[in-house]
Amino acid sequence: GCGPVGLACIADLKMRGIGPVVAADFSPKRRALAEALGADVVVDPREETAIDAWRRVANGRQLVIFEAVGVPGMIHEAMRVSPRNTRIVVVGACMQQDSVFPMLGIGKELNIQFVLGYDPNEFNGALTAIADGRVDLSSWVTGTVGIDDVPQAFLDLGNPEQHAKILVMPR
Repeated sequence: GCGPVGLACIADLKMRGIGPVVAADFSPKRRALAEALGADVVVDPREETAIDAWRRVANGRQLVIFEAVGVPGMIHEAMRVSPRNTRIVVVGACMQQDSVFPMLGIGKELNIQFVLGYDPNEFNGALTAIADGRVDLSSWVTGTVGIDDVPQAFLDLGNPEQHAKILVMPR
C-alpha cells in the first residue's frame, strides 16, 4: 500500500540505496506519490500484482515484503504469494483481529516481523534526513491547515485521491 506508512518505507529504502522497490496501490494519486519518492516500479494491483512486478525486475534478489495496507487478510495474502524464505515486515496497523494459516508460513520458511515506527531514534534519523535534504517529502504533503481545521483534515485524509499528508500549522 502507498498510504503514508508505505510511502515512508519507500522513501527510507531509496534513501538507503535499496532496490528495486516495487509499490502497489489502487489509488492513482498514491501511485504517483510512490513514483515521486523513488519507487522503481509502481503497479495498479488490478492490472499486475506486486509479486509479478517483483519477479520481472528482481533478478534473483531476496524478497522483502512491507505489508503497509493494514487491513484483515493482508498478512495471509502476503504469505500466500511469497516465495520460499521471504521476509514479511508488517508495518500496516491492522486495528481488527486477523488470522493466518501457520502451516503456510512453515512450509515456505517465511520470516514475519511486526514493527513499531515510533522509536525516538528513528524519529531523529527521519527528521535529520529531511533537514539534510537526503529525502524530499515535498510531494507527500498535499495540504496545510490551521488548528481549527484539523477535524476536517482527518475527514479529507479519507480520500486517497485528495490527500496523503496534511501539515498542521498551529498559527
